Amino acid sequence: MIGADNVLNNNGSYLKASDFLYQQNQVWQGTLDSICFNEKGIKSKLLNLDKPCYIIRVEGKLGATNEGYLYPYNPEKTGQTEILIAAPPLSIRQLGDPSFLNFHGVKYAYTTGAMAQGIASEDLVIALGKEKILSSFGAGGLSPNRVEAAINRIQQALPQGPYAFNLLHSPSEPAIERGVVDLYLKYQVRTIEASAFLDLTDNIVYYRTAGLGLNSSNQIEIKNKIIAKISRREVATKFLQPAPAKILKQLVNQGLVSELQATLAEKIPVADDITVEADSGGHTDNRPLVCLLPSILELRDEIQRKFSYEKPVRVGVAGGIATPQSALAAFMMGAAYVVTGSINQSCIEAGTSQHTKQLLAQADMADVMMAPAADMFEMGVKLQVLKRGTLFPLRAQKLFELYKNYNSIEDIPLIEKEKLEKQVFKNSLEAVWEETVNYLSQRNPDKLAKAINNPKLKMALIFRWYLGLSSRWSNLGEKGREMDYQIWCGPAMGSFNDWVRGSYLSEPNNRHVVDVANHMMTGAAFLYRMQSLKIQGLQMPAYYSEYRPATFN
Repeated sequence: MIGADNVLNNNGSYLKASDFLYQQNQVWQGTLDSICFNEKGIKSKLLNLDKPCYIIRVEGKLGATNEGYLYPYNPEKTGQTEILIAAPPLSIRQLGDPSFLNFHGVKYAYTTGAMAQGIASEDLVIALGKEKILSSFGAGGLSPNRVEAAINRIQQALPQGPYAFNLLHSPSEPAIERGVVDLYLKYQVRTIEASAFLDLTDNIVYYRTAGLGLNSSNQIEIKNKIIAKISRREVATKFLQPAPAKILKQLVNQGLVSELQATLAEKIPVADDITVEADSGGHTDNRPLVCLLPSILELRDEIQRKFSYEKPVRVGVAGGIATPQSALAAFMMGAAYVVTGSINQSCIEAGTSQHTKQLLAQADMADVMMAPAADMFEMGVKLQVLKRGTLFPLRAQKLFELYKNYNSIEDIPLIEKEKLEKQVFKNSLEAVWEETVNYLSQRNPDKLAKAINNPKLKMALIFRWYLGLSSRWSNLGEKGREMDYQIWCGPAMGSFNDWVRGSYLSEPNNRHVVDVANHMMTGAAFLYRMQSLKIQGLQMPAYYSEYRPATFN
């Protein structure tokens, strides 16, 4: 039997609307042929976001249509078609903060974050940029020549943008951080994503301040934009406030910025956007997004009341954004934009090897763990990596335990040293140190000089040889080193794989970053529509609210 408010589908499930939410003051006018009553037809009407969707009752049956229009109910007329619930058209551009779109010249409040070592590659940035989606090149850990080549290629392909470049904080190698900033200023890279910063450095303040000026209306013009990725309130505070006067004075005295630029820097925040990084791949504090985002939003509002910036800092989110549901949840919590990371490195355009992409495509949410980070090894900083299909996290943890327990390579028991050489390094400790010397003599001779008289530092540098190369092996697909691949990954990867299982996106050879972005944002908009209908009183089987990529593209 078909109840008064029910529509059977092929599985015997139904739509149902609550009587008290009927829009009795309006009726629908249109052709009855445009109304669908079957499961597939109703779903197609719900998915048509460019048009309004009307849930209509005709002769006791519920259906859906995108056509027609509404007009006031007239009790004197008979045969009027009842409109139960209406959902307006919904543009994907409505998700997030519209000022983010205008400021960065993009079509979505969706960006892809910088994955170091060029994993967020030129191909990835260019593919998204051509579709007006912001993406950040993974410059962290790359040589200046490699970064310079990437700048030239991306700027040639995207002369009008949008694109961004990563500035990775390098506390142990400040000269490298400054060298990257000099490159960005030289080539007028106008947007950077600052990540892993523990405090503001003169380098990032220099980049920001050097791009300040006054326009023809005597208003502050910000040419060098900063998106700061943070996970701690104390770090967020530094980017939400103006640059410290001490650093600005130092830059003026060095002749790097003008007095006017320093004065202007005191009136604006260091960053235009703050990305709240929750449980992500790579460097992460594993913070829960539902706790972290409200805290940073409250902090932003507090600082905005204090400084009354003309343009308040926007707050977006990263870490765990892997499905339309998670993207919508972030937007509903107040995020100005969302950032994806782990899921993009399994895509064709990412600078990872095919073997790594296959491992990522098979990952579950629990297939990740924390492991020592190469760039901040001595500080005990860890990052999140894939543990399925690789022994890297366990071997890296062993290296850190040896570093904590011994003061030099010579102090390590012989049996442990033999294990290192045979199982981990696959080379003698002497050969590894020789390679380290050759590397540091070119990149950081000061650190090399310190290590010669510091056995503990020498041991750390030998261990960092393995930690540094393991990520490159993963990207290059180094044969024979598969079990040592360091693959930065958060639980989002497993969530994404669950979502696309059974669709064409389950295969990494079918994953394109633009395609993933479109599905994520379209799905989030669709789910927003469905939630709106549910709130108005529409009850429906789970099928109607599902958004999944098609079985075939």
